[in-house]
Amino acid sequence: MNKELNDISLITKRTHATQCDEEGGLTLLFDFGGTLDTAGCHWGKFLWYAYKRNGIPVTEEQFREAYVHAERTLGKQPIIQSHDTFLSMLTSKLKLEFEYLVDCGWLVADKVEAERMQRILLNDIYDKVKANIAESRKVLSDLKKHYRIGLVTNFYGNMSVVLEEFGLSSYFETITESAVVGVRKPDSQIFNIAVKSMEVRHENVVVIGDSYTKDILPAHELGCHTVWLKGEGWTSEEPTTCVADYNIKNLVELRPILRQYTPL
Repeated sequence: MNKELNDISLITKRTHATQCDEEGGLTLLFDFGGTLDTAGCHWGKFLWYAYKRNGIPVTEEQFREAYVHAERTLGKQPIIQSHDTFLSMLTSKLKLEFEYLVDCGWLVADKVEAERMQRILLNDIYDKVKANIAESRKVLSDLKKHYRIGLVTNFYGNMSVVLEEFGLSSYFETITESAVVGVRKPDSQIFNIAVKSMEVRHENVVVIGDSYTKDILPAHELGCHTVWLKGEGWTSEEPTTCVADYNIKNLVELRPILRQYTPL
């Protein structure tokens, strides 16, 4: 019985891929963090705006240092496990940030008050992320009818759990995750792995991401097409020359843009 179900699933995937090749001939590779969950806003900025909205009494400079500390700690230590949801992952990030802010003496709060502020932030940020992903889901649902779609992300090994959490699992044929494949953006090899896994040509791939240096440049170097979701970055610096085929402000702009490509 399981073999029959697997065979049916495989036939369905092949049929969908054939239909996509006939209709559009393009494969889309999306970034996740900063693209599907924050509508193009860098995660540092996204979190800072939550701090401001909720009146957390620290400066942006103090927050930035705490944010960098938390990101580096999560990168070095196996705090986030493969079973972690986005909610539990966000809880760990905020905890690390608050511990740093308190230890530096920038946030004056006892344990109870600090935990209260973290809970407020957590609920605020998670609700915003869910709303953004709901909009991204609509776009993916439409694109899935016409194109094959994959995901390329710097993540902690729990991407499949997060996609399930937000109802996104069915939209991606393949997930290329840095913690799993052992390569991180901006190394172009992570995109190469994704392209090979989908058995397509680089010139028939469109990469969509919010980071110019981590998504656009390495994908362009491989010969992929690129669409830059240009939201608010961590800094105000702009590239002197932009190699992206298109710049967009919202994912809903993708459909008309994708029609401009002529697959080889």
